[in-house]
Amino acid sequence: MEYADVGDSEFLVEDVETIVKNALQSTLSENMYNPKKVNDWTNTVIDGCLKGLQTLNKSFKYIVTCIIMQKNGAGLHTTATTFWDVKKDGFCKVPWENSTMHCIVTVYGLAIEPSSAGGEVY
Repeated sequence: MEYADVGDSEFLVEDVETIVKNALQSTLSENMYNPKKVNDWTNTVIDGCLKGLQTLNKSFKYIVTCIIMQKNGAGLHTTATTFWDVKKDGFCKVPWENSTMHCIVTVYGLAIEPSSAGGEVY
């Protein structure tokens, strides 16, 4: 398997953010919160993100999460920690909302061929 050039193996948040925003917009923009549709929406958003990420043609494994919550005044807190190669791996968090729901999509990109620096907690 050939790996991309060093410049092509960077996790570029701007590129990932654009892909996520497109997936969110095409899936959720015209919808009002409906608990019966949330499972389909999360699957569609994640599928759209993964398909878009593949078009970047970068040497990464991707993890995509999607949380959709009804907008009703309740709090939502989420956190994550990683042990990875801080020079090549990365993540992008994209919040989205309309008048009836909140959504948070997080994408983690893990370089298939890590640098020789080793892992660090980020």
